[in-house]
Amino acid sequence: MGIAVIHTYIWYMYVTLMRGTELCNRFNFIAASRINTTFITKNPTSVKNELVDRFMAGGDNTTPSLYFLPFNSGNDGHWVLVAMDLSRLMVYYLDSLSGDLSKYPSMKKTVDAAILKFRSKKNYRNRKDITWVRVQCPQQNNSVDCGFFVLRFMRDIIALNRIDIPKMYFEEYKSYSRAHLDEMKDELCQFIVDQRII
Repeated sequence: MGIAVIHTYIWYMYVTLMRGTELCNRFNFIAASRINTTFITKNPTSVKNELVDRFMAGGDNTTPSLYFLPFNSGNDGHWVLVAMDLSRLMVYYLDSLSGDLSKYPSMKKTVDAAILKFRSKKNYRNRKDITWVRVQCPQQNNSVDCGFFVLRFMRDIIALNRIDIPKMYFEEYKSYSRAHLDEMKDELCQFIVDQRII
């Protein structure tokens, strides 16, 4: 799945689930086109600063909220979701292929450095280490649906209005059927037509 599809569905979620509600204060998105393995490899400092700038634009971040980062492994590879709660120094990692976070050491290092730099710029005390949680989320049964799973993870978290993501994911969504993914495709297609994107 390409970045344009990811960004368009994020726009859809904002318009249909968030706009004009308190959810706008609880959930934020980081552009997948700006933060990915390719950019981190080329210039990790620039990517770190990009994240810090996005965090700074979000306000004080002292109340729980999530920053969603749909992260691509590079060259239109595998998608995972990184959800960051800056107030509690929690980072949730959701991978629909049960991949280990250790596959992305440069991403983890960059995210950690950005969070710590943000907290330093805001003069917050770093009272504890950043905690990464590998969430046992629904798993895809093919090699092509990772992007849709990442979008569905964000959609469910927003719809449930949950900042804390249980390590065993949400009871309501232990697995995704083909209908869950097809529903998203239908929503996306209708949104594209309604917004006259193409």
